Amino acid sequence: MIRHLLLVLAMAVALSLPPGPAQAGPKVVDLSGRTITVPDKIERLILGEGRAVIALGILDRADPLARVVGTMGDFPLLDPIGHAKWLKRFPQLGEIAAIGKVAADSFSVERSIALKPDLALFSMAGHGPAPKDVEIIKQLEAAGITVAFVDFFFDPLVNTPKSMELLGTLLGRQAEAAEFNAVYGRELAKVTDRVAALKDRPLVFIENRVGLQAECCASIGNGILGTMVAAAGGRNLASGLIPGYAGTISLEYLMTHQPDIYLGTAVGNIDSAAKAPERIVLGHDTPVELAKSSFARALARPGIGQLQAVRQGRAYALWHHFVHSPFNVVAVQVLAQWIHPEHFADLDPAATLRELTTRFQPLPLDGVFWTQYP
Repeated sequence: MIRHLLLVLAMAVALSLPPGPAQAGPKVVDLSGRTITVPDKIERLILGEGRAVIALGILDRADPLARVVGTMGDFPLLDPIGHAKWLKRFPQLGEIAAIGKVAADSFSVERSIALKPDLALFSMAGHGPAPKDVEIIKQLEAAGITVAFVDFFFDPLVNTPKSMELLGTLLGRQAEAAEFNAVYGRELAKVTDRVAALKDRPLVFIENRVGLQAECCASIGNGILGTMVAAAGGRNLASGLIPGYAGTISLEYLMTHQPDIYLGTAVGNIDSAAKAPERIVLGHDTPVELAKSSFARALARPGIGQLQAVRQGRAYALWHHFVHSPFNVVAVQVLAQWIHPEHFADLDPAATLRELTTRFQPLPLDGVFWTQYP
């Protein structure tokens, strides 16, 4: 009798304790280096990066939002045309609860826990919590929520396949992740295998998010698009000059250290073209004429228009959202053609983008995603 009472008391104490993350599955390492245990089932998840639905679409083309119960608010604000297309295809997107806005400090722990997710999927560089937000992670895990980080941004070419493999393991979609990674690796090798034999490394100046700020010139230091430039056989002008990932290069420096190639990233879209004419317009539904005219206008700014690369016709623009996308390999192919046109004339990045989105997305990607001047 006493033994039975002790057992009942022990069970009551255990039930009164806060639950920890599920312990049924194997252990895996996420992209922050944290060891996590794969829950036995994931039926509800929250996203620290709204645009992560693109990655979910790779794994589940039929119903990528089936498990999503909460998301940060970056998708409609930063890629409104893309968001509208997803909303039209999946009306339930508009009913998913907001767990924050765009800034990471807007993330609501209370709202997230109330949604009772099994998994909180965050990005190493997203709009939700980062690995440094230890207290938030502890609170979520104490509520029984598994926290995992992916990365398509800081070290994109290394971490995209790793992130997709991790997602496949967590969501029980290993075969779909492996299928995507096989195509991704094949298309990346078309560039990296040849670049390895090239000695010439043209100097590339990356102007980041052209027109988003008045002063010139925002650029990328180490990682991100700089990694893609290096993979495509170029040298990033700002590498070693900017501490960390992003910063500013002065026009005066550019004039005395002329790049071989100018590369601008486009954050404009067809809806913002009239009210933000200083931005390069690329992306969903963008017509060729608008892409070219917006880029020409951006290049006409004082100083930029005087760069030798611009004057000699070696100026290019790329859709900025490639730096947050699992389809970043397309950007690498485009860059390879721009940096080493004589070695990569046979590449067809448009065909690569078409294959990736046709095979691995629930809706097509139509528009102009890169352009050049003149």
